[in-house]
Amino acid sequence: MTFGLKAAGCDKWLVWSGWVILAAALLVIPPLAGAFLTGKPLAQYLNFMPSTLYVQHPPFSWPIFILLTLLIFTCVMPFLYRLFRVQGPPVKSVAKHAPFPWWGWLGIAMLLFSWALAWASVDEPNEWQRYTFTPLWLGYILLMNGLSVKRKGRCLMLSQPGKFLLLFAVSALFWWFFEYLNQFVHNWYYVGLGDISPLSRILSASLAFSTVLPAVLSTTYWLATFSRMQHAYTNHWTFKISYPRVLAVIGLIASTLSLFALGGWPDYFYPLIWLSPLIVLLSLQVLAGYRTVFSSVQYGDWRPVCLPILAGLQCGFCWELWNYGSTAHWQYSIPYVNRFYLFEMPLLGYAGYFSFGLECILIASLLGVESHADLPQN
Repeated sequence: MTFGLKAAGCDKWLVWSGWVILAAALLVIPPLAGAFLTGKPLAQYLNFMPSTLYVQHPPFSWPIFILLTLLIFTCVMPFLYRLFRVQGPPVKSVAKHAPFPWWGWLGIAMLLFSWALAWASVDEPNEWQRYTFTPLWLGYILLMNGLSVKRKGRCLMLSQPGKFLLLFAVSALFWWFFEYLNQFVHNWYYVGLGDISPLSRILSASLAFSTVLPAVLSTTYWLATFSRMQHAYTNHWTFKISYPRVLAVIGLIASTLSLFALGGWPDYFYPLIWLSPLIVLLSLQVLAGYRTVFSSVQYGDWRPVCLPILAGLQCGFCWELWNYGSTAHWQYSIPYVNRFYLFEMPLLGYAGYFSFGLECILIASLLGVESHADLPQN
């Protein structure tokens, strides 16, 4: 079993392109339609720049905070229990590990040096501080791949070099889409960017966005090298759906309508910025006859689901950590739950990284990138 999704029918380029165009239309048009039909001017949503606009949202609400906390806790606890309580098989022999590669040490140096520059205290913001995000995350990516080599003798970067490089280009487009959705909800905004031309800002932002997918996929690969991760999420609950296409149609309609609602009433539907695109893409995959990240759940194998979620959460923690002290950084303004911060992020906001990890693995799998959930258990 791999994360790669294999077509069950026709895999001609024209048909695949048609599904891509349909997916793009279903993801982009509904929020605009929702904004238009609720009387909002569309020009403000077509600004192709990272948002720096602070928007005042409804204040903190204890009932909503408690309700969402209970919902998240109920969904997460069974899987955390499996991770920490289920023991793997005894290790019969000690595997001979590969040496940590030289470029892994380079990654550590890049990470630490860029981190220090980003957090440096200066009287006036310096030009170079706004550009530290990209080398910092390139260092993280090299580190994760180096740790994979150390544990298993292989890594995503070296086993699939062409597809790995492709991830960078696709990643930039991938995150620009979320910047587009943020034009509707204004849940985050950027500060400390200084005086920079629109072209320079777009180019520097695209370079930073290009590291997102490689970081999450490299982390997923690294997590898959641990036998506990492998064992905890196999032979788990099984779910078999009798009529998957019917469910896919329902999911596609519901997620499209939710994106429409996101544009019309963003303060109520803002959490769907992370969930609705995932459901749209999953539904289209099922209707097209593709395997999805949930296909193996019917056999009790939850690795394609849980490992990307954990990778998304790990990367999310690092994003928020390194963002916290940087001169150029983002801040949050989230309706009803904007309290109890861990770095700049409200605590409940980290739940968005669960579905985000799945979206990353889904996009990568469409490119044929395998994150090796099938690594042999120790």
